Amino acid sequence: MYKLWESSWRDDAVVLDAKKAIFADPARVREINHVGKYYNVPGPHICQPSPQRTPILMQAGTSKAGKNFAAKHAEAIFVAGHSPSVIAKNVAEVRALAKEAGRDPQHVKFLAMICPILGNTQEEAQQKYEEYRSLGSIEGALALFGGWTGIDLAKYDDNEELRYVESNAIRSAVEAWSKSMPGVAKWTKLTVAQHITVGGLGATVVGTAAHVADEFERWVREADVDGFNIAYALKPGTFQDVIALLIPELRSRGLFWEDYAVEGGTYRENLYRVKGQSGLLADHPASGYRWKADEPSNGS
Repeated sequence: MYKLWESSWRDDAVVLDAKKAIFADPARVREINHVGKYYNVPGPHICQPSPQRTPILMQAGTSKAGKNFAAKHAEAIFVAGHSPSVIAKNVAEVRALAKEAGRDPQHVKFLAMICPILGNTQEEAQQKYEEYRSLGSIEGALALFGGWTGIDLAKYDDNEELRYVESNAIRSAVEAWSKSMPGVAKWTKLTVAQHITVGGLGATVVGTAAHVADEFERWVREADVDGFNIAYALKPGTFQDVIALLIPELRSRGLFWEDYAVEGGTYRENLYRVKGQSGLLADHPASGYRWKADEPSNGS
């Protein structure tokens, strides 16, 4: 894909000469002749490149293979966990791997999944949360948990404490939740199901806009994340609350932009807040594929 996006059309391939009826100079468009382990792609790319050429590369997953892949290729990574301490370890590891790969660790952005339940008062927000939980399907939540983790909780008794079962995977997952919610006395499969009916495997923050903003700041400070992937309990209700309550609070703290950093810019320009940075950063491994205007064309 890098070869198609970056190396098939030279930067000045599109000439748009209406008088001569020439859209692109064919000498500046070439085949890539990719020969790979699983498939061959002669090319060329069938359409002109976008202003970014390679789209923003976003990745999810924190397995060992996922971390290695993200450290080399990703520009933004989705992460999920119920507390900053759970996520911080993965963030630090990927940033270290990115440095080993020759990239600036801060060029890899991390977006933590979080589900805000907002109210004008703490009591109002808590009432919303309890209502949302009451509407969730316990069986559906357990099925989702099994699909997400590969762990089937059906074999455990309804009142069995999951922090003490023989499965290391279950103990690890539940222990992380219990640390983020120390008020829960016993973690059974019902507790787990109730917990993920709102917010899933990510964190759920319940409270006023000021409280949720405090939590956002804590996550940035403790987990070293760069932003958030807002999960919803209701659509569009959760997002309406974010717009009406949370964004004004974040703006009052100087934590949310009033407008795009680069007006009319590409996604990448606004991600890195650098005008003119539509293409991949120089330390990205795919940047070397770019066919620049000052390089020889076909037949030169």
